[in-house]
Amino acid sequence: MKTTIKMLLLSTVLTSGLSGCKASNEALPQAADDYQTYIHTGDIFKHLQFTDIKNQTIQFDTKHKKLVILFATWCSDSQRLLSELKQSELLIQADLTIVAIGREENNTTLEQFNEAMQLPIHLVADPNRDIYNTYANKGIPRVILLDEHNQVMQTLIGEQPNTLSKLNWN
Repeated sequence: MKTTIKMLLLSTVLTSGLSGCKASNEALPQAADDYQTYIHTGDIFKHLQFTDIKNQTIQFDTKHKKLVILFATWCSDSQRLLSELKQSELLIQADLTIVAIGREENNTTLEQFNEAMQLPIHLVADPNRDIYNTYANKGIPRVILLDEHNQVMQTLIGEQPNTLSKLNWN
């Protein structure tokens, strides 16, 4: 009986807080209150040009709104968010540019991931977290909505289902 209780307690401790996707080098479970976002509504997005995994240059112009997603291929929350994106009408909006930036990912891991996902969006590798660290301290996926002038309209942490439905386009 004592062994069963100990195993149950150990299992609870090990699985509590692992619902959010954290890199293996991040401290184990911390509350979302501990997440910091370094860019806020009204700020200008700092990265205005990217090169995606197909070696295409993406230039953030002043004609389209942008949706930037910071994610990791191994993260179940990121996988869910990108699956929701794939099923959404956002992909058919002509006035929207979508860029997903793979935190701690390289072109190879993103190409392999996209073979399964078949996302018709730009995927950008961020192997050393250089881009990610500009906008947040931890927690993925992150969603950043930009207006036509690259000004932040909204930031969200996408660890819960239906994050995309919470986007405020006004």
